[in-house]
Amino acid sequence: MLRDKHLTIAILLQTFLRPISLTWVLTLFETALMALIPLLIGFAIDGLLKDDTTALMHLAVVVASLIGISIARRIYDTRVYGMIRVELCTQLVDRSDKLSVSKLNARLSMARELVGFLEEEVPTLMNSVVQLVISFAILFYFHPTLSYAAFCAAVVMVVFYSIFHRRFFKLNADHNHQSEKQVGLLGTNSPKRIYAHFNRLRHIEIRISDTEAWVYGTIFTVLLGFILFNLWYAATHMETTVGTIFSIISYSWEFVDAALVLPATLQGWSRLSEIMQRINADLPAVRN
Repeated sequence: MLRDKHLTIAILLQTFLRPISLTWVLTLFETALMALIPLLIGFAIDGLLKDDTTALMHLAVVVASLIGISIARRIYDTRVYGMIRVELCTQLVDRSDKLSVSKLNARLSMARELVGFLEEEVPTLMNSVVQLVISFAILFYFHPTLSYAAFCAAVVMVVFYSIFHRRFFKLNADHNHQSEKQVGLLGTNSPKRIYAHFNRLRHIEIRISDTEAWVYGTIFTVLLGFILFNLWYAATHMETTVGTIFSIISYSWEFVDAALVLPATLQGWSRLSEIMQRINADLPAVRN
């Protein structure tokens, strides 16, 4: 199925669109049901206080449906993405006869990350997008200014991360390049060279970690400022109750929690961009 095609995320989506689409539909159903639970719990409490169990039954049905869909999605996901990994790795091996075993072994591990991105990070991103939309809508309902603050914080966060995209790309390239040497170096049985290899990996990983610390620290500061602004604005510019302020802060925090997924996904994409460029660089000429 992947014969004579570039090995990229876009090609994987194009080739396996139907099975992947079904996993994502199940993910959206799961997310939607999860989002309904707090609301249904409130209805159930109100109903029980009036000796009415109708809302409680609705809650039970939704929870049961959520459990069923969650189980079905995970069972289906394992089979679909396992099949994609087999096809991707097989094609990479078939077209990499000129690569050393060390490089090929490293690139097989890298290629599996492409499928892992589709299986794990994309559904997480979908969940966060749903949460962002719901939080934004509710904040807008309380007061448009609160939602505008959320939007500005998200834009600043994405712009700031984009500044560091090239650095993450380069550091991941250095790490992947060193990883490609590992099997060959292990075969030398030279303690000095093996130690130097692992020490080199350690230094690169430290640089990646330090960059992450500064980027995420700055991003979290921006988002914390957004929460403090919403708290200040709600308390000083709106006629609110304590419950309303609590709701505003709760949904502001949910927005922050979901927004933090974006830079994590972008960082994953930086690494995958380098991997796709690397694993396709030495392959025979193929069509898109």
